Amino acid sequence: MNKVIVIGSGGSGKSTFARELGERTGIEVIHLDQEYWRPNWEKTPTDEWEAKVAVMLERNSWIMDGNFGGTREMRMRAADTIIFLDLPRLICLYRILKRTIKYYGRSRPDMTAGCNERFDLEFILWVWNYPNATRDRVLSAVVEFPEKSFITLRTNAEIAEYLHGVSVNDGN
Repeated sequence: MNKVIVIGSGGSGKSTFARELGERTGIEVIHLDQEYWRPNWEKTPTDEWEAKVAVMLERNSWIMDGNFGGTREMRMRAADTIIFLDLPRLICLYRILKRTIKYYGRSRPDMTAGCNERFDLEFILWVWNYPNATRDRVLSAVVEFPEKSFITLRTNAEIAEYLHGVSVNDGN
């Protein structure tokens, strides 16, 4: 396990999981939200974003958390491990609400400075619709890479058990 992508709905815990996995393995963590968003929630232009992701993928090892469907295939191709956090939508929505309240008006630690947390109805609807609108596309994409180690974690207990079983040696 040297090149890991962590995917899942907003609020599934991707950034927290990636950070903890990075601490256990010593592998660099790349939060895609932090790399993509510019201050005041300005998007990185598509061609620039794809080039930036391509450069990050060339590193010897990494743990990347985030969705960004436009670069999902290139990230899956480069990864040796794909971890899908497939938590229930109500848990994801609860976490989004909790995160919004905690960081409201300021940036989260895993987000670009100047991207202040806010109530975002469009994002909440995306999280609500994720199981029906996005989940199947993600799973279909994974099928295209049978040589990859694919891990689905569906509960907080499964996440904790997985992280408990990871050692520093897993990052070498």
